[in-house]
Amino acid sequence: MSAFLHHVELSAPLFLLVLAGYLLAASGRWPKAVSDALAKFVFAVAVPALLFSLMSDFSKLPPVDARLLIAFFGGCLIVFALGRVVGLLFGMNGVQQSVFALGGIFANNVLLGVPIAQATLGEAAMPSVALVLVFNSLILWTLVTVSVEWARHGELSLRGFGATLRSVLTNPIVASVLAGAAFGLTGLPLPGLVGAPLAMLGSSAIPLSLIVLGMGLAEYGIRSGWREAAAITAIKLLVQPLVVWALAALLGLPPVETQAVVLLAALSVGINVYLMAREFDALQGPVAASMVMSTALSALTVPLTLALVAQ
Repeated sequence: MSAFLHHVELSAPLFLLVLAGYLLAASGRWPKAVSDALAKFVFAVAVPALLFSLMSDFSKLPPVDARLLIAFFGGCLIVFALGRVVGLLFGMNGVQQSVFALGGIFANNVLLGVPIAQATLGEAAMPSVALVLVFNSLILWTLVTVSVEWARHGELSLRGFGATLRSVLTNPIVASVLAGAAFGLTGLPLPGLVGAPLAMLGSSAIPLSLIVLGMGLAEYGIRSGWREAAAITAIKLLVQPLVVWALAALLGLPPVETQAVVLLAALSVGINVYLMAREFDALQGPVAASMVMSTALSALTVPLTLALVAQ
């Protein structure tokens, strides 16, 4: 119980910032254009600055056990297959099943994962988090794209995969991690003229990302397709972290890597799932509702998960 309360104490301020963003947007005094502009700044400037600064010291950071990718993405694949089965039980078609299953594995790793990992696990866990971020969009977007294309046409599209790969490699988050790691391997320190502004920008990433997340959640309700939304939420907050945790234990991952991948698996449904739902015109209501549900519940389930893993 003391470990749980400790993690609640660490993560509670972060979720209060999410609530603050939600209330600001719900008040109606802040137009949607404000949250859109803040979100663009966070994704394109603040978080990349934070990750580049972190990874620029790559040579000084503790080594990362790359098997964490097997634990995390292997768990994603298992849970995605399970999600397809559950979607079938709901009577969904192949495209709807794919979006439903994606909701069970794609989390708010940037807006929520980076701040919580830094606050609860510390700097030692950040290289593990960054490694997952590099591959996360490429692997999971490719997975759902292949699943949808197969459901629609019964074949795979190389053009679609190429577009996904190009989009991921030009993503500011991925590009900043790769560029920072490449610079870090040189062993050179960042010049103060560059490092100081990056540090200042990076310090704004955590509070702004949480406020932006809250403002985004204010756009969605929880009435549409609440049964499907509840199922997505249960898979995301309960099933995925358990599966990833089991794989990490089977692989014998070190404690830091285990805590990092289980934390990322335990986070709430990511906004990218809603973007996919809009792209494929499937389950937009249930996915939006699951984002609100899972974010609210994760304020308790994430500290509980971290406490259990720490034991």
